[in-house]
Amino acid sequence: MSEHELVTRLRNGERRALARAISLVEQGGPTARALLAAAYPYGSAHRVGITGPPGAGKSTLVTALAQEWRKRGVPVGIVAVDPSSPFSGGAVLGDRIRMQALGGDPGVFIRSMASRGRMGGLARATADAVTLIAAAGFPVILIETVGAGQDEVDIAQAADTTIVVEVPGMGDDVQSIKAGMLEIADVFVVNKADRPGVDQTVRQLRTMLNLGAPPVDGWMPPVLTAIATTGEGCAQIVDAVEQHRQHLIASNSQSQRALSAAERELTAAVQELVLERLRGSRWSELVQQIAARQRDPYAAANELLTADVIVRDGEE
Repeated sequence: MSEHELVTRLRNGERRALARAISLVEQGGPTARALLAAAYPYGSAHRVGITGPPGAGKSTLVTALAQEWRKRGVPVGIVAVDPSSPFSGGAVLGDRIRMQALGGDPGVFIRSMASRGRMGGLARATADAVTLIAAAGFPVILIETVGAGQDEVDIAQAADTTIVVEVPGMGDDVQSIKAGMLEIADVFVVNKADRPGVDQTVRQLRTMLNLGAPPVDGWMPPVLTAIATTGEGCAQIVDAVEQHRQHLIASNSQSQRALSAAERELTAAVQELVLERLRGSRWSELVQQIAARQRDPYAAANELLTADVIVRDGEE
């Protein structure tokens, strides 16, 4: 089956075609690039990143938010970004298990992602999967990340709206502030709001927001509470996401974010292609020399790039 045929099938609502396409882009390589080229012109989705510390109830919140959007008749795609095993490279499917309440709904598509050793990393594979889900006709895509590492920050930056989830009772300081997530949040949600200490957590977040510099785009992130296990507060969160989407359009921030996202995508694509092109026997030799302190990384990189240019000039 050609890439264009696969894209046609996923655009016609075939779930197996969409799942197959995402598996291909996870692996990277020429086939993945041809597939993305065929899908790229189609689909426009609002991407909602959901991140926060482990144990914050993100998967349960994602399930409750998806159910709220479905009540409003909106199809929802979900990408659960799982850690990869350093040995097998497989995804931990706990998120999929916790989202069983959404099973059987034709208006919901769920996919767990893992890095699987792809050259561009987890953020690149996730962005490509989101492109395919958008092309399949899902206007809202929820992207759940496992924590607050660099991969998660990269993924959150690629979202149109980023929700940072907190829970009360996780220490004196708000965890998201420790993790440097304050700057990327568009909406704060204090989940498990039936626990003691919720008011204190809300106050801490609002205080930190007020102490910071005024937002450049004029959007002050709301601090909302929720009990994801019952769905309480989820309607207000979905409303806040929609308000943020309207704000992005009205303030012209959407086009600015699109330009920033396009630059990140181009940078990531160049890095992936260059690494793919340069890795070979000489790469392994240079790695050994760097490890033995016989060569420095910059000199080794310059040798690889120079040799590649010479080879390509010779081919021409």
